[in-house]
Amino acid sequence: MSIDRSLKVKGALERHRNVLTRAERAEQLKSEERWSEGNSLFALPKVAHRKSHAGHKAAKETAAKEAAAAAETPADTTEAKKEES
Repeated sequence: MSIDRSLKVKGALERHRNVLTRAERAEQLKSEERWSEGNSLFALPKVAHRKSHAGHKAAKETAAKEAAAAAETPADTTEAKKEES
């Protein structure tokens, strides 16, 4: 029996997966220098695989910093003029 077209998800393999394959875990451990080529591929240690949310928080922080900088700029020029007088 096949799955109905309406239930299929486009790009199902492109989304974030919680479980890594053994090869992906080995690559992750190599990059962390916790596994070398001669070690066994069985009983690998657990690897944290978290989805990163880079855009949301950074955009909010940037907007807040820009607002703070804009608020400080007029005050700085006013204080500079007072000091010059």
